[in-house]
Amino acid sequence: MQFFGHLNPAFLKLLSFRILIVLAYQIIAIVVGWHIFELTHDPLALGLIGLAEVIPYFCCALFAGYAVDHHSRRLFGVVACLMLFINALILVAVAAGWIASNPPVWIYSTIAFTGAARAFIGPSYSAMFALILPRDEYARASGIGSSVFQFGLVAGPALGGFLVGWADKTTAYGVATGLCLCAALALLSLRVEEPPSAASAPIFTSIAEGLRFVFSNQIILGAQSLDMFAVLFGGAVAMLPVFIHDIYHHGPEGLGILRAAPAIGAVMTGLLLARHPINLYAGRWLLGAVAGFGICMILFALSTHFWIAWLVLMASGVCDGVSVVMRTTILQLATPDAMRGRVSAINGIFIGSSNELGAFESGITARLMGLVPSVIFGGIMTLTVVAATAKMAPKLRRLELHQLH
Repeated sequence: MQFFGHLNPAFLKLLSFRILIVLAYQIIAIVVGWHIFELTHDPLALGLIGLAEVIPYFCCALFAGYAVDHHSRRLFGVVACLMLFINALILVAVAAGWIASNPPVWIYSTIAFTGAARAFIGPSYSAMFALILPRDEYARASGIGSSVFQFGLVAGPALGGFLVGWADKTTAYGVATGLCLCAALALLSLRVEEPPSAASAPIFTSIAEGLRFVFSNQIILGAQSLDMFAVLFGGAVAMLPVFIHDIYHHGPEGLGILRAAPAIGAVMTGLLLARHPINLYAGRWLLGAVAGFGICMILFALSTHFWIAWLVLMASGVCDGVSVVMRTTILQLATPDAMRGRVSAINGIFIGSSNELGAFESGITARLMGLVPSVIFGGIMTLTVVAATAKMAPKLRRLELHQLH
């Protein structure tokens, strides 16, 4: 079967929206990190990028999911694209010198605005996905959508790094601006009849019900917490500009290559697990994958050669890929149909915020301990989280997927 064979035009437009907005976001993320480090030469400043984004994302995520469910699904996706478009325009002005006063303040402000916009992108995509596809096509379309998303995670950082290296930051931000606009046009061209809003409980009552379900379910809470704390302590991606500049002595092209390495490992793992899914010892596989991720972070911190570091980061992506697939499968099987939206939104806060909070934690520990010791500390903390989860969540540790059917 051809990968994109026999897809309906509406889904192709939705895929276009997804890949365009992921590429734009990734380009902005990679260039902003390089831009801030050029201005400050301070690892803590890189960590503040994550904090500036996660606070508005955290504040908006649950309400974004509720809004998308009860109003126009497409409208909020278009609005998010236009918000990112405005952000990219501001960054073009900063990079070009048209905004000369306090460039870091302007950059951090756009990052915060990006966090608010990103809260609407995932819910909008998921809601549109369910509207334009029949249920018997969900599995195949989900696989295609996941592959497209991972491709964006690979291509976006590499493209951003190469644009800065071959041209300049202004050009890179300009390309992101064009991609945001094209993503909005792709959604606007999508013709779909949206259902009227269904009666529901008040927003805070609905959110509270979802929270009670997640926090009373040892398997779901354990899986989400494991991934969140592993990324919070173990992620070293935010510090890559420092490693590139001070240890590997490469330019922005090297930064893009290293940023893409974990996603390459995750893509390879996703393709393998699609053909050979894990059914036995699901909990052990999940715990082992996160432990492997922590070990990779320790090895990365000790690596002094660029391509060895690249291989270690790719291996971390393999471990992360196993973790993501297992956690997603567990979440889907353990969640009642009536609660999928709320549980998904809560999961987004657990997982979506951990990268940015992890970037802030990495900046703080790098300032206090030094660059390499801080990453080693993060890897050790990840292994500690795995051990604590295995002890405190025995149902997750002993989980077999057939128990959830």
